[in-house]
Amino acid sequence: MITRVAIAPSGFKESLSAETAAEAIAEGVRRVVPEAEVDLIPLVDGGEGTAATLAAGTPGGRLVRTRATGPVGSLVGTHFALLGPDTAVVEMAAVAGLALVPHHLRDPGATTTYGVGELIRAALDTGVRRILVGCGDSGTSDGGAGALQALGARLLNAEGSALPYGGGALTRLDRIDPTGLDPRLKDTELLVACNPFNVLCGERGVARVFGPQKGASPRQVEELSAALDRWASVLERDLPVDLDLREGPGTGASGGLGAGLAALGARLLPRFDVLLDHLDLDARLARADLVLTAEGALDFQSPRGKVPAEVARRAKLSGRPVLVLAGTIGEGAHHIRASGVDAYSGILPAPVSLPEALGRGGEFLTDATERALRMVLLGARLAA
Repeated sequence: MITRVAIAPSGFKESLSAETAAEAIAEGVRRVVPEAEVDLIPLVDGGEGTAATLAAGTPGGRLVRTRATGPVGSLVGTHFALLGPDTAVVEMAAVAGLALVPHHLRDPGATTTYGVGELIRAALDTGVRRILVGCGDSGTSDGGAGALQALGARLLNAEGSALPYGGGALTRLDRIDPTGLDPRLKDTELLVACNPFNVLCGERGVARVFGPQKGASPRQVEELSAALDRWASVLERDLPVDLDLREGPGTGASGGLGAGLAALGARLLPRFDVLLDHLDLDARLARADLVLTAEGALDFQSPRGKVPAEVARRAKLSGRPVLVLAGTIGEGAHHIRASGVDAYSGILPAPVSLPEALGRGGEFLTDATERALRMVLLGARLAA
């Protein structure tokens, strides 16, 4: 008998926020088990929606709206969150996310994290001394170089000229002049919520793993990989920190933003340790008869630090069954079962165009929830 359902999805990139996804799933549950108690737990992973979700879930939290340099160099409307007088949340996707890069301009060698640095400066202007930077859904691959430029570092070539924006320019980097860095950074706790599986360099480096998703050709992937190798070498020489900036956990977060901020003294922390514990998630999952989670794409990367895998891991601590609903199911999706997922299902009822899938995401998610839950109840009756 299903009387309590925990609904803990992430957002669907460019389609549904985590809150909207949770409501869509809840509607599907109510169609089948109208008397069930549903606990909506929209989750964030540092990407799109992180600042808004944390602001909404924190007493006294609020969004601060502003404008900053977007990933292609033009000003965009953006925001950061204040969680009281001392803590701010900067969501890199809100100013340098892939959704802000028009399809015809998707060149990860040229896009920049400059706006992330501008948001950090804006947060410092409010007087906070603790800044949480959420990483995810990035449209950049510049190693955080743009953010450092916005914060006052000068990136210079061999002739002493400043480099332009973008990861592609880092192949010409000769030295970093840190003398202009914002002095307030020294007195600020900078925390980066990131996926620890993402590293800057090497065979699993961020350019090779995520570059193609951001528009990089095979040739450009190798060029970016070499550029980030150069970036790591100069960072370690000119801004030395006690961390392996090449392959340390989280250094590849958001196109290498993790490495750039780590060079300024930021702590790179597993994102779920930072973002989820304030929700009392483990106890809420333990109270449920069934746990439903969801994400936009389920594939070989899903077990490596994605929301459904984390939800399943935590749900299994109390032996709760877990069902995942996914916008698309790709190669290697079956590996998610190793995280504790009992079953997964795609939400599309038939082949549709990408614009239609994105536009009707809530409808498809509700219908898919209804279908899946009816199958769950049928299986329960057969077992009985």
